[in-house]
Amino acid sequence: MKIKTIKVCFYLRYHTTYGQSIWIYGNHPLLGSGDPQKAQPLVYLNEDYWKTDFIFPLTDQKIEYHYILRDESGKEILEWGNDKFIDLKSISVEQFQCIDTWNDEGQIENVFYKEPFEKILLKENISGVAAKKISKTSTHLFRVKAPLLQKGQTLALIGASPLLGAWDTQKTIPLTKVKDTPFFEVALNLREAEFPLSYKYGIYDIKKKLFINFETGNNRILTVPFQKNNFIFCNDGFAALPDLYWKGAGVAIPVFSLRSKNSGGVGEFADIKLLVDWSKKIGLSLIQLLPINDTTATHTATDSYPYAAISAFALHPLYIHIEALITPTQKNLIQAYKKQKVKLNQLEAVDYVAVMQLKWKTLRTLFEANGANDLASPNFNTFFSQNAHWLVPYSVFSYLRELYGTVDFNTWPTHSKYNELEIQKLIRPTTSAYKEISFYYYVQFHLHTQLTKATQYANKKGIIVKGDIPIGVYRYGVDAWQHPELFYMDRQAGAPPDDFAIKGQNWGFPTYQWKKMASTNYHWWKQRFEQMRFYFDAFRIDHILGFFRIWSIPLHAVDGIMGRFVPALPMKWQELIAKGITCDASRLTQPFINENILWQLFGNDNDYVKQHFLTNVENGLYQFLPSFQSQVQVVNHFKTMPKEAWHQSIQDGLLHLLTNVILLEDDIVGSYHFRFNIESTTSFQHLDETTKTVLKELYNEYFFVKQNHLWEQEALAKLPHLKRATNMLICGEDLGLVPACLPEVMKQLGILSLEVQRMPKASNTLFFNPIDAPYLSVVTPSSHDTSTIRGWWEEDPPKTQQFFNEVLAQKGEAPSECSPWINKAIMLQHLNAPAMWAIFQWQDFIGVDAALRRNDPQAERINDPSNATHYWRYRMHLSLESLLKEKSFNDQWAMDIKESGR
Repeated sequence: MKIKTIKVCFYLRYHTTYGQSIWIYGNHPLLGSGDPQKAQPLVYLNEDYWKTDFIFPLTDQKIEYHYILRDESGKEILEWGNDKFIDLKSISVEQFQCIDTWNDEGQIENVFYKEPFEKILLKENISGVAAKKISKTSTHLFRVKAPLLQKGQTLALIGASPLLGAWDTQKTIPLTKVKDTPFFEVALNLREAEFPLSYKYGIYDIKKKLFINFETGNNRILTVPFQKNNFIFCNDGFAALPDLYWKGAGVAIPVFSLRSKNSGGVGEFADIKLLVDWSKKIGLSLIQLLPINDTTATHTATDSYPYAAISAFALHPLYIHIEALITPTQKNLIQAYKKQKVKLNQLEAVDYVAVMQLKWKTLRTLFEANGANDLASPNFNTFFSQNAHWLVPYSVFSYLRELYGTVDFNTWPTHSKYNELEIQKLIRPTTSAYKEISFYYYVQFHLHTQLTKATQYANKKGIIVKGDIPIGVYRYGVDAWQHPELFYMDRQAGAPPDDFAIKGQNWGFPTYQWKKMASTNYHWWKQRFEQMRFYFDAFRIDHILGFFRIWSIPLHAVDGIMGRFVPALPMKWQELIAKGITCDASRLTQPFINENILWQLFGNDNDYVKQHFLTNVENGLYQFLPSFQSQVQVVNHFKTMPKEAWHQSIQDGLLHLLTNVILLEDDIVGSYHFRFNIESTTSFQHLDETTKTVLKELYNEYFFVKQNHLWEQEALAKLPHLKRATNMLICGEDLGLVPACLPEVMKQLGILSLEVQRMPKASNTLFFNPIDAPYLSVVTPSSHDTSTIRGWWEEDPPKTQQFFNEVLAQKGEAPSECSPWINKAIMLQHLNAPAMWAIFQWQDFIGVDAALRRNDPQAERINDPSNATHYWRYRMHLSLESLLKEKSFNDQWAMDIKESGR
């Protein structure tokens, strides 16, 4: 029997430029069976449309498809979304014409189909019914999206044709919201209509049967006339509804900073529920947390750094709530714990080491009592099956860390190289290691359970939880051990100097082998995103600039300023010669040292420095001895010396002297990169004026022009793949030395930016005005890496004075301390900003009340980026229980947030 077929004509409305082409692929063999590389080309029809035809067999298969935009350079952009489909089984015509609209990934409306909006924030507004069957008399199907309609509203269609109401709002045609899809639809018989057909969508009140208002913009025009045995499907994208932007407010605080009466000396996952209650009370919609992954590397306070996780997947035992692990008859097992935790819970700040020692000890006691039963439960079996890919390596790693007394797996007598077969042997229940390894299964299972309950509680209260994905991984962690091929272990990630860290930052993390990651379709990153989805609705990508280029520091360096961006196009020495540089390369690549510089750095100690660390070259110039030609060599030398201020001073001077260079050598001989801030070096200052001028021009071109296209390509090769791996809301921490291409890439991908008032991205201003924030952004006056509003107010009086007069529009002298009204005024600026989110540190919320806030604003700071050994231990000075009882404080915030429209 002959299979019936149907001709499907795809028309895509898209205005291309010269060299661009449009392609289509989908789940049908004719469309490449889902492979973008087998996409089929469309043909340019006119300035507005591209077209292609296919003859499909009439089967029950729903045809899903996507468009791709390609240009001559090979760059391609995939249309956003997975909601384009045609269902042919109910159509009895010879030809099906699909009039499509391109869905730009950066279109604002797309963000409202992310999980936090669909499942939590807009859940009450989303309803629908089963799609109506298209009648035999229907000639057209209109389909459109509108994510921000209120409950009880739908879309309506109205147009010039009498069949569409002749623009009479009493005769509009309501559309049906189709269940489990984002679409509003209506099928019509327009056989007798005149074409071209002009029409618009508008908002319609279902209960009152009242047309509310039209969409904005020009009329929509359907130019394709109806023909016999044709069916026309108009996929119209988004209704252009006016001023329908959703806005929310949130609080940012690390879990370890929470305080409740039941805390164990540190904030715990269980405390998140109380934070949810408070957030709900004052009208917040979001809670933002810092990374919560296990950082247990040294069992010292240095492990308090939350961005140096030993696993990108495992949760930190710091946050476990011990009491939830026992049955009512087992209270005797934790009597000692409860006694000690009362003391720890009364401390002003977290005692990281004491808390961890107490929890590890108690967890081992509870594992002995309950471990076997808990690990035999169905819930654990489900957890294990979903997480074995990271749980097993992490648990074995933790076992070996304790066995050998170090996380440096390179020094382990056994298993220094990860071997999957050997690991599987080690975790057999019959081995002597199994019990210790399964202890970590037990801890992670309960952490997962407790965090899941806390975040589910938040969601039920209408609040989303935002996590944080660090840009790096710990050098001696599970990920580097298990997947060494994904990392450059001979490099260190960091950040170039800025106002907050004048020597730059050296995080010590290995950098990524992006080509290797791409060859696996970014599998490791996608697993990270999937893990985040267990607990979070949104996440912040820490240092999103690292996806464009990373600041890479050689292992022999200590200071971040000795790094360079990777990738980056180097300069050839011939380029410098062509520009008029006449000195030798060594003059620019070696530390420039003369008597004057030595006197400036070391004063009367310069003779000691020359005698022990330098050799005289010629003409009053010096160079380092072979054993001191790197910063690491210098640091290692002083590790053998008594810890005295004088030795520290000499070390600091030598480290600074080693950075006194202008060019850094590339791996390719004869190629170079500029050291950051060359004008600040005494090496630069000792050059002739002509050479200075040439170098400044080359420096600006190198950093701000030459690399831009390369960095854009790098970001677009990675971020689209990662963004499509999850439907969580993604925010980017895009602070620092921002590439010129970054804002457009973020906009193109629909990733929310971060706007910090005191860290403006425009170079010609001291302060960012929240009123200028783009809609797809998060505005905040402070972050965990900065001081609070109150702390900042006291840091730089001249800058504060300018802010007081210009931004707050106040006359006269600024107060020396941040009064509650000033703190409030700054926060109200942000609440009234057009940005989607205004998120504040908890300390800033409390800073508006003189009676509730801390006396010392400097005690409220979470992190100091300029201090590489900062101890992360800030804790709320009020308990969440007492905060919930502060009625007037909470009521005032609830009113302010409501009045701001958030």
